[in-house]
Amino acid sequence: MKIYKILGVFSIVTITLSSCANIKKNENTKSAIQSNKKPNIVYILTDQWRGSALGYAGDTNVKTPNLDKFAKESVNFTNAVSVTPVCTPHRAALLTGKYPTSTGMFINDLYLPEEELCMAEIFKTEGYSTAYWGKWHLDGHGRSNYIPKERRQGFDYWKALECSHDYNKMPYYDNEDTNIKYWDEYSPFAITKDANKYLSEHVNDENPFLMFISISTPHFPHYSAPQKYKDMYPTEGLKINANVPKNLEEKTRKELQGYYAHCTATDEAIGSVLAKIKALNLLENTIIVFSADHGEMMGGHGEVPFTKQLAWDESTRVPFLISYPGIHQNKGAVVNAPINTPDILPSLLGLTNSKVPNSIEGEDISQLIKNPDPNADRVALIMGVSPFSSSYKDPSYRAIRTKQYSYTRSPQGATQLFDNVKDPYQMNNLLDKPEFETLQKDLDAKLQKALKDVGDDFKPKEFYLKKWNYVLDKNRKAIDYWSWEKGNGVVQSPKAVSN
Repeated sequence: MKIYKILGVFSIVTITLSSCANIKKNENTKSAIQSNKKPNIVYILTDQWRGSALGYAGDTNVKTPNLDKFAKESVNFTNAVSVTPVCTPHRAALLTGKYPTSTGMFINDLYLPEEELCMAEIFKTEGYSTAYWGKWHLDGHGRSNYIPKERRQGFDYWKALECSHDYNKMPYYDNEDTNIKYWDEYSPFAITKDANKYLSEHVNDENPFLMFISISTPHFPHYSAPQKYKDMYPTEGLKINANVPKNLEEKTRKELQGYYAHCTATDEAIGSVLAKIKALNLLENTIIVFSADHGEMMGGHGEVPFTKQLAWDESTRVPFLISYPGIHQNKGAVVNAPINTPDILPSLLGLTNSKVPNSIEGEDISQLIKNPDPNADRVALIMGVSPFSSSYKDPSYRAIRTKQYSYTRSPQGATQLFDNVKDPYQMNNLLDKPEFETLQKDLDAKLQKALKDVGDDFKPKEFYLKKWNYVLDKNRKAIDYWSWEKGNGVVQSPKAVSN
């Protein structure tokens, strides 16, 4: 009996050790799978958030504690720009990695053709699940119509709408449900709550995910910001930039109150997503981006609040923070070289060791993201192809941004040259000054090269409107999106579309 008991104990121990070995083997296998899994991507795009309007960027007015903290955990591109500083053109360039003159997407409310190869479609071929929330503004079938799956450019999970700025009763469509719904609270909070739910449900997926969270704030109307946040910004205490003329100071203060209130509320919403990613232990295998589609003038240079599309920094410069697996010692690093909208998609592909399709025109600067150098420099091309709506009478332009300088040309010739380091409010135009002649020639040569690289001959705006057969409303000088509400809208797109 004693022998049997000993043998029995020995057997139990052997089985137990064997089981432990198997468990450890399974855990190691799971770890190996996790380490080989491509990183998730969470892209947070806001609307009309100026690159300067954040605490970490030096704005002493605004309270953005969550993004200030995230800036210390990510790489900060201080001179990120929007290739065409208005909604639809930026979003089309972001999703395709191509320039507006190549896609024809240079005005709001156009339809981005299904034939364009886009971000979600590319990442799906790499095994990614895809999800989209919020403002789309690429469908061109009116601003409140249902967008069927075949027009979502590869995004599967879908809680979005073409365009609305009713933040307190924001409409949206829920996946394949063709009935319009409404978020039940201030939309940045509602959207990020749903995004956090998605994170929780997909945390253990075998496949990586691409989440695109498109938040419409702090775009106007600014008065609609929650009162709690507006109370944080008494108008009399707001500091106005030096380039805002006296006659616009009162209006600018009024708009800034709501603008900053939206910023702070949106910062809180974004903070909840960042906290959820950390709580789910996803940080070490997730790329996180915070950015915006364009800025806004807010009284600068005498341009009334709400204005964008122009070549000034207030309009073109946007925030761009990026965190990625293995960032470690690069947390809080600064890159002063510009990143341009078409560069973002190929750089994300580079960070995920994914193939960059030949159709993409932007540059993969993932190596600069992984090896941030504040002294590096490069050229970012900015396009005002055909100003529309309230900016219709403004001249078209092409511009470049380097880490120090901005240089702009209209069809008639050079118009602006600024040293943005010495002159951050762009109040001293150095154009045609003898002491800057060599610099001006160098920047002009860089601009011409950038145009040549993307095949842009820089014609007058009428050329591009005629080339793509676009017709602007005679009164509003914009693509007619409002007629869709009356049932007689017409799709305008770079490719022929049957209504």
